[in-house]
Amino acid sequence: MVLLNDNIWFPDVNQATKEGILAVGGDLSIDRLLLAYKSGIFPWFEAEEPILWWSPDPRFVLFPNKLKVSKSMEQVLRNKNYVVTVNKAFREVIMECSKIKRDGQVSTWITDNMIEAYTKLHKLGCAKSVEVWNNNVLVGGLYGIDLNNGVFCGESMFTKESNASKVGFIKFIQNTNYRLIDCQVYTNHLESLGAEEISRTSFLKYL
Repeated sequence: MVLLNDNIWFPDVNQATKEGILAVGGDLSIDRLLLAYKSGIFPWFEAEEPILWWSPDPRFVLFPNKLKVSKSMEQVLRNKNYVVTVNKAFREVIMECSKIKRDGQVSTWITDNMIEAYTKLHKLGCAKSVEVWNNNVLVGGLYGIDLNNGVFCGESMFTKESNASKVGFIKFIQNTNYRLIDCQVYTNHLESLGAEEISRTSFLKYL
């Protein structure tokens, strides 16, 4: 693990630990965040920790043409009156994501500094949100980084109603032209939608 300073740089991703931690420290400046994502690196840490930068191997990704929609989800998509939008409520989405309690985490990793940094990225057109509405109430959503190279780096999602975030994710994938969705690390939830592991080397080729 490398300790970062004020200079905007990262070590070679092959220096990451077995768990995928590459570096510690630095900041959440726009330039550093954009360099990170373009290099296959992302920040992930809890509120009381220093900034940790990750580049796991293997990488968990979804190829849009391999998206799986179960029969039960097809029924939800047909029968629920959800309205899905893009970039209509970015700050609200990231704030809701920050409230989610996750297994193994004492506190949120979406800190106030993280929220401010990604809101700035959104204003620059580098971060997107997907919103799911039910009777004009925000009930689900997700956000991530658009690298403008056919790769979307998903960051977090939330749901207040069963399957609402899945509806947003599926509709987003079905109506975009991304070559690859970066899901970062394994989850059962995303595997059920068709996500799979590929090598870090393969992932970097897509970047």
